[in-house]
Amino acid sequence: MSPPEISGAVEPAPGALRFAGYAAVFGKRDSGGDVILPGAFAETLTARKEAGVRLPLLWQHRGNQRIGWVDVAEEDRHGLRVIASVSASDGPAAKALANGAVNGLSFGYRVRDAAPQGGGRELRSVDLIEVSLVTRPMQPLARVHYVDSKGSCLAPA
Repeated sequence: MSPPEISGAVEPAPGALRFAGYAAVFGKRDSGGDVILPGAFAETLTARKEAGVRLPLLWQHRGNQRIGWVDVAEEDRHGLRVIASVSASDGPAAKALANGAVNGLSFGYRVRDAAPQGGGRELRSVDLIEVSLVTRPMQPLARVHYVDSKGSCLAPA
């Protein structure tokens, strides 16, 4: 698998550790029973882009522990693809990511449109609030796939 392209990306802060992965995967039931449909993030991503509002990267969904910023967030056929930067490359979150101790991704959201489905929900539209680096994601397939080594290019994790 080749490294993801990062055209149009926000430049990370000097000394940041950059990574890429999927914060959400379409069409797969998560451990809470929810299924995210393609297009669920379209409105919120467009609104954020038009307003120039950056998406925070949190540690384990803790609102008081912003560890960086999401540089790129976009839907593709697979799910919500993100490229993000952990601000302190020598901090505990970056070290855990770099050594593979943490590689899960998740997202905080508010439901705009959903329908009940088999013990969970079919999420049709959501407001994206944040993306988190997590130990155990609700969607087991939501993972970091690349970690930037030496600030040159994204390399396989």
